[in-house]
Amino acid sequence: MPASGHRIRQVGILVETDDSWGRNVVESVCRAARNNGWTVLIAPRDAQGRLRLPKVWKGDGIIASLRTTSLTRHVKQLKLPVVDVSAMVPKQSWFARVATDDNARARFAFDHLRNHGIANFACYAPPIGRYSDVRSESFVRTVTREGFQCALYQTDSDDQSGWLTNHANVQRWLARLPRPLGVFAADPYPARQLIEICTLEGIRVPDDVAILSGDDDELLCNVASPQISAIELASHRIGETAATILSRMMDGATTPKRTKWIAPLRVRSRHSTEILAIGDEEIAEILRYIRDHATEGINVADLTRAFPISRRRLEQRFRLLLKRSPAVEIRRVRLEHACRLLLDTDRSVSSIATESGLASGASLSQAFRQYIGVTPLEYRQGKRTHGSSLKTAEAAEA
Repeated sequence: MPASGHRIRQVGILVETDDSWGRNVVESVCRAARNNGWTVLIAPRDAQGRLRLPKVWKGDGIIASLRTTSLTRHVKQLKLPVVDVSAMVPKQSWFARVATDDNARARFAFDHLRNHGIANFACYAPPIGRYSDVRSESFVRTVTREGFQCALYQTDSDDQSGWLTNHANVQRWLARLPRPLGVFAADPYPARQLIEICTLEGIRVPDDVAILSGDDDELLCNVASPQISAIELASHRIGETAATILSRMMDGATTPKRTKWIAPLRVRSRHSTEILAIGDEEIAEILRYIRDHATEGINVADLTRAFPISRRRLEQRFRLLLKRSPAVEIRRVRLEHACRLLLDTDRSVSSIATESGLASGASLSQAFRQYIGVTPLEYRQGKRTHGSSLKTAEAAEA
């Protein structure tokens, strides 16, 4: 709380609250405001419904999602400390920025689709004013760097179809692409539209087209049919970090020149990506067996007992199709299960280790340090500074 006699600071929050990301950011900023004794003004609007701070407001600092040039001009004219929590407009020296690391997001998306056997990739990110082009560019660059091709949906310059895009154009685009296809949709809005188009055209999701959203929204992703897999962003951490930086700036610190990049938390796997796109039916069956039994403590020898295949042949076919060994796949599934329990429950590390098929809490901690780069508790608390996806198979086996 502020010291007696000190004026209470006024902080404006210019962040839309129409999705889970925005609500989480605002919630975290408000929590920091209570701890610091600030008074906040949340998402005020002008007569046109635009996010705007009223002229009568006498503020000390602003946290904003600067998505348009007009909002950016409005905020700049106030000449107050500002922290931007998006990456829609070019970074300028007069404001600080805390934003999701798009390279880490792209790595999460590629790894998730590739781990399901996808070898054909596409990116669907129509320009709707909710995200920057960097989101799709990062995904295309990641896919290309891994030796695959990625088709990018392009809108026609004369397309006047409305808020998202023309259904017929998307249908023609999808019809040209090989299947099974893994599509990275920039956020839940285009992801849901893409599912609706596939449904109308008789395209099976996920059997023909697996769809992954670059951002998670509890409502949009869960009410879609099928439910949409999505990358869960560290939106609470973005809000907390933005509030910390703003506090320092209001105390007289200089505006940070560099963006503070925050890695996503994980992939929330739902039905829209539940596919094993492996042409080899026997290996696909073995992969299903691993996913069903990895947490029971199985090893590679158990696979050769359950299936009529030699260990040498099993290793060869895994490396050919998945670029990793059966042992790495078993470990990957166990650690993904442990990650979900760490984020979704308050259970102890030792309990999670047992349920994930590991010998002890110490074994889980060692595996996390080696393959994720943090301890299980650091992962749970969101204190990591890099992406938390498992390392590539090549790195894991090096």
